Amino acid sequence: MRGPTFKKTPLAAGIAAALGLTAASPVIAQDAGQAIEEITVTGIRGSLRASMDVKRASKGVVDAISAEDIGDFPDSNLAESLQRITGVSIDRERGEGARVTVRGFGPNFNLVLLNGRQMPTAGGINNEGLGRSFDFGNIASEGITGVEVYKSGKADVPTGGIGSTINVKTTRPLESAGLNWTVAASGMSDTSRTSLAKDEFTPEISGLFSNTFADDTIGVAITAVRQERKSGGATASVGGWRTYPGDTSCWGCGGANEDWGGIPTAADPNQVNRPDDSSVYSVPQTIGYELADYDRVRTNGQLTLQYRPVESVTATLDYTYSELELDRVYNNYSSWFNFGGQETVWTDGPQASPEEYTENSTGSDFAMGAGRDAIRNQNNSIGLNLLWDVSDNLSLEVDYHDSTAENQPNSPNGTNALLAISAFTRDRTSGYFNGAFPVLELGLSDPLSPDDMIVTGSVFANNTSKMDVEQLELSGNYGFDSGFVESIDFGVQLSDVNNRATSSVVQRDAWGGVTQPGAIADLMTPVSAASAFDQISGGTDPRRQMDFFTYDINALIDRTASLIASGDATLFVPGNGNLGPCGNALCPDPAPGSDRRTAEETEAIYVQVNMSTEWGSKPVDMRVGLRYEQTEVLSTALSPNYTGLNWVAGNELSLVSDGFDFTTGVGDYDFVLPNFDISIDLTDTFVARFSASKTLTRPLYGDIQGGLTLDSPVRVNGGLGSRGNPALLPFESSNLDFSVEWYYSDDSYASVGYFQKDVKNFIGSSSVTETPSNLPHPALGPLGAQAQAATGSTDGGVLYSWILANLPNEPGVDAVNGLISGVAGRDPASPFDLTIPVNIEKAEVDGWELNLQHNFGETGFGFIANATFVDADVGFDNLSLAQQFVVSGLSDSANLVAFYDKNDVAVRLAYNWRDNFLSGTGQANVGAAPPTNTDAYEQWDLSASYWYNENFQVFLDVINLTDEVTHVYGRSELQTLFATQQGTRYNIGARYKF
Repeated sequence: MRGPTFKKTPLAAGIAAALGLTAASPVIAQDAGQAIEEITVTGIRGSLRASMDVKRASKGVVDAISAEDIGDFPDSNLAESLQRITGVSIDRERGEGARVTVRGFGPNFNLVLLNGRQMPTAGGINNEGLGRSFDFGNIASEGITGVEVYKSGKADVPTGGIGSTINVKTTRPLESAGLNWTVAASGMSDTSRTSLAKDEFTPEISGLFSNTFADDTIGVAITAVRQERKSGGATASVGGWRTYPGDTSCWGCGGANEDWGGIPTAADPNQVNRPDDSSVYSVPQTIGYELADYDRVRTNGQLTLQYRPVESVTATLDYTYSELELDRVYNNYSSWFNFGGQETVWTDGPQASPEEYTENSTGSDFAMGAGRDAIRNQNNSIGLNLLWDVSDNLSLEVDYHDSTAENQPNSPNGTNALLAISAFTRDRTSGYFNGAFPVLELGLSDPLSPDDMIVTGSVFANNTSKMDVEQLELSGNYGFDSGFVESIDFGVQLSDVNNRATSSVVQRDAWGGVTQPGAIADLMTPVSAASAFDQISGGTDPRRQMDFFTYDINALIDRTASLIASGDATLFVPGNGNLGPCGNALCPDPAPGSDRRTAEETEAIYVQVNMSTEWGSKPVDMRVGLRYEQTEVLSTALSPNYTGLNWVAGNELSLVSDGFDFTTGVGDYDFVLPNFDISIDLTDTFVARFSASKTLTRPLYGDIQGGLTLDSPVRVNGGLGSRGNPALLPFESSNLDFSVEWYYSDDSYASVGYFQKDVKNFIGSSSVTETPSNLPHPALGPLGAQAQAATGSTDGGVLYSWILANLPNEPGVDAVNGLISGVAGRDPASPFDLTIPVNIEKAEVDGWELNLQHNFGETGFGFIANATFVDADVGFDNLSLAQQFVVSGLSDSANLVAFYDKNDVAVRLAYNWRDNFLSGTGQANVGAAPPTNTDAYEQWDLSASYWYNENFQVFLDVINLTDEVTHVYGRSELQTLFATQQGTRYNIGARYKF
């Protein structure tokens, strides 16, 4: 019977009480041959009871989410469900939950398992496949029966998650004997859509079939999901903030009037409230607005076959498939600041920001852009599990899986595409930064006209990535009939993880234009963005530039190519000479310019002892485990095959390369990872826990990649470059957990917990001097020495000119073409200062977790309230201009879920809040030093359902009920980097079960 509306007979109630009825577990009793009715708690309350039982029964620190019923997970997206768990926050992409942060540790510090198996991940439109973070958006929730979040270490769980290990469990037919099937259909409307189709409902259909045969010895489960979703996003952005010291006497340290971007002195009347010498100040690089639409098609499927020929043997074969096709269409417009003719009104220091920033520059460009691109992300996993209960005491298990994730471009334009146009009519540019929304006001010499638009630069990128995880585990459990030791878990696990990421970029920096005015006028569509940001404070400011042109990128590509072919447009060759297969640099190049491959082989062995005793009359459960792992890393990367150096100008030497070649680096490490857990039933309702463990997270693939990149040009005293470091050690965390839990009723409890994580081996940067490829450097050899002796100068221009004029017949000197080449045997190898990632930092993170789950008796009303408070012993100093070590992602968070579940009606209102946090360092057009902060965010979600009868349900979901916006900023909240209006999603549908 559905929901908490069942009625117990007095006898049934007595039996349930005597047996200690557990959540969502049927109890069937008989008395004198008379069957007692089945008693089942389902729906929201059943889900919460099941999750609470998992937490209480665990020896370590575990939180869980259980499906309300088969095919009925609480949310349509796993990440959005996980954010309800204490200590879990999510990152959203295109309005949906994508990746999780647990206890302040970001997505790459959390390991995701599917039925206990490590899952691979691949990149997306803006990801080159160098991370380890799994995107939950790739898995629909219909076939999920539960999710467990392990916050403390366990010897029998694969390593990789310092923040947590998240195990996603899918349907197993022999666990739900008999015929079960459900189908659901719904339509979703997403108000974030910026096109005319914003009110369109897109379909989603799902089905789950499960049945057992031959006296429940054979089981089959099939899940299929097809979702089509249309969403969008209106984003206002500032392309980085350049920061300088206010001290005008600091010549040589980036002071005012010295570096590009510095502002005039206080004597300039156009600087109002100019920052003083003790302050730092920041100026914007560009302001722009983008309107983007996304079309997503998500296809999921799973087939599970189980066979139990005898009671002691169970074989499970499963195949999981998921595919995400994501198309993006966008238009934007922006203006670049050139840092001349500045008029600024400043906030007070010591960290000053402009409230108003204006530049006067006649004939500057008013830029617009368009793109249309797509990706296809596929995941395949096949697994086999054999479980054999050898005896009443011994069980053995073999588990094998081979899983892949692959990301490929799904558009002729590649994974990223931009073709820009401009009108060179901008004379005055103003930015207003009084809130989260940056207002761009333009003074144009002429009214905006399609006849003024000309084609400028373009970027076409092609990124691919693929990860394969192959694992074999042999494990067992031996139970003892009596005594202090209850059982021993033991096992061996072998893992091969292969990751490959390729990329190529065809970029025309033709920002001055290649066509004539009027040549593309007929392709322009005038548009107003007046209502695009109506949910963001300041978004309707009348000073903002509202009017711009949109156009189809493919139509403009064809027109530009035609103009180039006829000679009416300039063929602009990229700096690397790559014109792509189309011959005009207006297309992506499928041949990779970067190819990075990493292989990790890990062997692990573990043993874990489970114990039970009493302290006085209080039950005590303990677990002691030890895991030993050894990993070997082989990293190979495609790099230019550098063969020489040519001195071509005063202080500039160009690198000479002969194609590309693969270079290889290796690394290895081993770790011993202990864990200890103890839980004590202080009373019948109070449980206390303590856990101590060591866990690890492996470095990102971008850090351990092989290969070498040398910067061009090289200088007369040597060069710069960078390379990865396959010998990096994993992040290693020593963890402590304390908690007290009060289970004061069958479905209500309160808990408070403290955690501490001492993490070492954080990755920073170091510089080493090497002589890669032993490239002869002519300025450092005898020719350079003669020039210095003759001129008494070390200036590169003086030396270069003297050699050409006085040593024209020396080997390697081509005075006619102004070329001086290094000669092996005569000139020493050029030194290069290489930046490499190294393990140099450590940090301590600690925090508190509070949770309360309460049901108001049999009324059907209840709520969940939880909060997490996180802190670290390192932070970002906004007044420092140096590169800093930080721990990103740390933030306080809270959730409140109120629900009603009775009489076939279920309503759930959920509130999620995450405080502002440092999300990383580095900003566009600026570099790695400035901070990137994400503002506090809150969201309300509503879901409601009604069972018309035992089989038929209708439901409604409203996501982001109050249409909240996302704000990302730099050193202060006035230094906006992004402000995005995401919209509300409505999903209405029906479900039929049998």
